[in-house]
Amino acid sequence: MALTVFAAAWFLPFVLPICLYVIYTDVSSMKITNKANLALAGVFVVIGLIALPFDVYLWRLLSLVIVLIVGIILNAVGVMGAGDSKFIAAAAPYIALGDLRLLLWLFMATLLASFVTHRTAKYTPLRKLAPSWTSWDQGKKFPMGLALGSTLTIYLVLGLLYGA
Repeated sequence: MALTVFAAAWFLPFVLPICLYVIYTDVSSMKITNKANLALAGVFVVIGLIALPFDVYLWRLLSLVIVLIVGIILNAVGVMGAGDSKFIAAAAPYIALGDLRLLLWLFMATLLASFVTHRTAKYTPLRKLAPSWTSWDQGKKFPMGLALGSTLTIYLVLGLLYGA
């Protein structure tokens, strides 16, 4: 992995609660809040100064801006929700460029597992554990925050365990 153990160790304790909050709010209300996205970006702005060399830090901040612009365009044409777009942009600086291929594979696996888990809970008695969650009644819509938050969390855990 290109992500260092040092960076993962600094980011994970701050990012984990935000990702858990994103997962919960998206599954329960189909919303990824601006507060969560701003918190995720804010953690990078502050902790990134400690966890990364300054030149890497600046390039990663630039990735936030580029991904946000792409996300706004994708949201405007109806490809994804605004909260998803903003979360992806806020998460982008945490990803080392050398790990993009790994991240895509990780996201695909996590998306599949999240979808199967959500649908299994939706159509079984597990649904009774949280009967008022909005995501149960959204037809084909899926709370992507479940997969996105899980992917970032797993990526940072893998960085902690197997990072450079």
